[in-house]
Amino acid sequence: MSVSAKKILIIGPSWVGDMVMAQSLFITLKQQNPDCQIDVLAPAWSFPLLERMPEVTDAIAMPLTHGQFGWSLRKNLGKELQAKQYDQAILLPNSWKSALIPFFANIPKRTGFLGEVRWGLLNDTYKLNKQVLTMTVQRFVALALPKNQPVTDYPIPSLLINELDQQAVVKQFNVDSSKKILALCPGAEYGPAKQWPAKHYAAIAKQKVADGWAVWIFGSAKDQAVSEQINKISGNVCIDFSGKTSLAEAIDLMSLAEVVVSNDSGLMHVAAALDKKLVALYGSSDPKFTPPLSKANKAKILNLNLDCAPCFKRECPLGHTNCLVDILPKQVLAEIEE
Repeated sequence: MSVSAKKILIIGPSWVGDMVMAQSLFITLKQQNPDCQIDVLAPAWSFPLLERMPEVTDAIAMPLTHGQFGWSLRKNLGKELQAKQYDQAILLPNSWKSALIPFFANIPKRTGFLGEVRWGLLNDTYKLNKQVLTMTVQRFVALALPKNQPVTDYPIPSLLINELDQQAVVKQFNVDSSKKILALCPGAEYGPAKQWPAKHYAAIAKQKVADGWAVWIFGSAKDQAVSEQINKISGNVCIDFSGKTSLAEAIDLMSLAEVVVSNDSGLMHVAAALDKKLVALYGSSDPKFTPPLSKANKAKILNLNLDCAPCFKRECPLGHTNCLVDILPKQVLAEIEE
């Protein structure tokens, strides 16, 4: 490591999509100083993502769940991290408690947005202008730049895939990867106001199977009910991986897909970072805030821009979710064909 290299601890986010977008920050830091060491303190579930980001040197498990305070655990972990002698910590969450570990670790430069009155805990503070930094990824990247420097561009996340890992999951799940594969991601951790209807997913599944494609459904255990519904409506023509894979296995399986159709979700961001052709469906959320970070022409966003959207609600306050219901399967199929 060169004399000018820095050891940087990133306090990572707690959502799949945000962790994918955080790679834009990691790449920016490496562009500024190729010899810097980037360690990420994050939930253990995120390690399969971080392992596929070559910019990250080490992933450190956050022992606390999302929303848990855990004063003594944060203090003890901070004391343990003192031995690593980090030069800088960059905090991606804006909460007060997220600033405690870098403070207890006695990291000399602690960078982040002011958030929940973090004076003292942070000593390198940025003011968040949401009208200027309109996208999550811009806010992450801004923390690597001098204060008030505009974020005119940002690197595109890119997850590395090992061909041996692909072959291993194909063998493990005994699937045929010789056909064109359509990946469906019907879940949305945030709530049903972000979910395209199951019957619509089923319609495109039936059509693509009739066209000679294979259709694979991805999601967590929480998405099993909607995935089973899609498969039942479609005549059980899909291979349903929801709740049956680890995140690492889901990433490697999705890397084999020709096209991905997804709600605005963590897996949508994973698909974009895998450089997949992607149809992203937006309802209650804003594609200007968290768009798929894809290379040119790889992602198509379908959004009806209704007067009531984006409402950012977990459930439709009007009870109809027309912002998603009225995006028809034929529109998605047209994008897949294109």
